[in-house]
Amino acid sequence: MRVAPYVNDVAVRWSDQDAYGHVNHARVVTLLEDARTGLLFDAATRAGVAAFEAGLLVATLEVRYRRPIPWTPAGVRVEMTAQDVKAASFLVAYRLLLPSGNGHGGFDEAKPAATATTQLVPYDLATQRPRRLTGEERDFLAEYT
Repeated sequence: MRVAPYVNDVAVRWSDQDAYGHVNHARVVTLLEDARTGLLFDAATRAGVAAFEAGLLVATLEVRYRRPIPWTPAGVRVEMTAQDVKAASFLVAYRLLLPSGNGHGGFDEAKPAATATTQLVPYDLATQRPRRLTGEERDFLAEYT
């Protein structure tokens, strides 16, 4: 069974461009972070899972660029799934999509501009130590696995 990804449309700011007219790498990482907060903070909280807000650390980040990301008033669409959910870490996998440019709206799902993964570790800020995922966190992530 294929699970539908979590989808978040993210605005691209004019200042996100570099001298070549493309979104700068550091800004792409910020776009992914903005999208991820929609999943792990907003959607999780709506589902009754608030523990992610208490602390998450990025352990690894990998971004693979497929084509340049220009500024566009439509922004970008980020599709996310959870992968490799373990006792004390998980991956968020991303597909960053550009507007289709066909004049009919929508986003080009066939050719992502970038794909990425972030390994996240739940973190207890009070003890300053990593912690295990709770059952409700695992259940929430399973909806997107």
